[in-house]
Amino acid sequence: MPLRVIAFLFIFLFPGICRATSYTYNYDANCCKAYQSFLSLRMEDGHNYIAAEKKAAPNNLMATYISDYEDCIELLMNCDKSEYALRKNHFDERLDILDKGDRSSPWYRFCKAGVYVHRAIVNIRFGEQYSAAMNFHRSFALLEENERLFPDFEYNRVFTGLEEAVIGSLPGSYKWIASMFGMKGDVKKGTAQLAEFVNNHNGTQPIYAETVLYYSFARFYLLAEQKEVWDLINSPQFATHDNLLNTFVKVNIALDYRKSDAAIETLKDAAGNTNYNKYPIFDYQMGVALLTRLDTNCTYYFHQYLKKNKSDIYIKDAWQKIGFAWYANSNTAKAAICMEQVRTKGTTRLDADKQAYRFADNKVWPLRELLQARLLIDGGYNDAALKILKGIDPATLKQPADKAEYFFRTGRVYEELFNNAADKKYFQLALDNYRNAIATGKERHEQFAARATLQTGKMYENTGMKKEALAKYNECLNMPSHDFQNSIDQQAKSGINRVERK
Repeated sequence: MPLRVIAFLFIFLFPGICRATSYTYNYDANCCKAYQSFLSLRMEDGHNYIAAEKKAAPNNLMATYISDYEDCIELLMNCDKSEYALRKNHFDERLDILDKGDRSSPWYRFCKAGVYVHRAIVNIRFGEQYSAAMNFHRSFALLEENERLFPDFEYNRVFTGLEEAVIGSLPGSYKWIASMFGMKGDVKKGTAQLAEFVNNHNGTQPIYAETVLYYSFARFYLLAEQKEVWDLINSPQFATHDNLLNTFVKVNIALDYRKSDAAIETLKDAAGNTNYNKYPIFDYQMGVALLTRLDTNCTYYFHQYLKKNKSDIYIKDAWQKIGFAWYANSNTAKAAICMEQVRTKGTTRLDADKQAYRFADNKVWPLRELLQARLLIDGGYNDAALKILKGIDPATLKQPADKAEYFFRTGRVYEELFNNAADKKYFQLALDNYRNAIATGKERHEQFAARATLQTGKMYENTGMKKEALAKYNECLNMPSHDFQNSIDQQAKSGINRVERK
């Protein structure tokens, strides 16, 4: 039989095999611009670049992969259930298209693994933990296979590093995800992989921008390298002026690093961006920042969030914060109205909303001065907070929750003063107050005893007292059920992971 006849029959009988070789993974100008647009929350620009690429090069699967960022980021930022219903099938559609790719290319498994990562993160955002675990595992398996087949493929290490770090920090209530699939994690090892990629790549290459974000979050939240990350995101290489995603990240870290002034200035600078009002989360962030100043103007921004937001998260939390603003400013009547809203609006999916509901259902307000001190500490206004706390005599506090909070907040101020001045007297004052907080609140559901234990562990760790730090982190994990348990347990688990590998 002539060769040309054999070739014709091969093409006729197995057309899919031949077509697969025509697909490419080309990170060209359109794909690069689309990716940078999506990672700046310029969704319309990104969508247009992808459309242009699909028209010019319909077989470029890199465009299919990059287009996945539009759905993933949009759903993560706004958590809109109606949008989720419209977009959720896009993940499967893209996986079907990517499955046509060339299996001999490392990009084949990498792109599919990336979509599964995106899907898992979105699942978590919408409370679909089991689906998240399944998609996380699919990604993990593809990356493991890719690592075996293409050990020199550097991009693989971005997602393996991310997954390694995340799995290594899972709190007890989520350990089943890792054990179910036999996955192991290591925070330091995973973060090191991210660091290696960041240090050897640049912004013109695929997935660089998101790797910088993964790396920053891992260092800040899992390795407790807060000062280093703060310095990084305030450097010229981390632009926020025309990048709303970087704005969100910087403000988020500023609020968690007790830098409310910086958060407010960053949001003010971003407010002129044409896409700013598409994301209600910025109103929420501004509300949080202003609340730490005891500024009742925060209520306007929380109401804007509640008005524009289409998700079911941070509803109870926002109403609680509005109530806190009024209560801290001596308007108890308005504060009580807000607590009624906490009881009836929103869900308890997130720790913050769950805690808000417990607080409202308890119907017991803390001492006003304690709330003022708490808010001021959260914003980094330590001198003002300490002045208020020094005016309180703990012996006069009748509620155990108030006593536990008093000792925790006082310890927190002294810890911050020690961090800023390295004065040993502040170190001991912080430890003494944390010890009292633990003794007073360890059998209660409020967070104060667990937080005090966690912070004590961090203080020991930061001063090189490894044995003491491990003991405190383990003590924190063994605390009775309390508010913000997932968040606190994850930090304790990350602390153990760090200390054991130092």
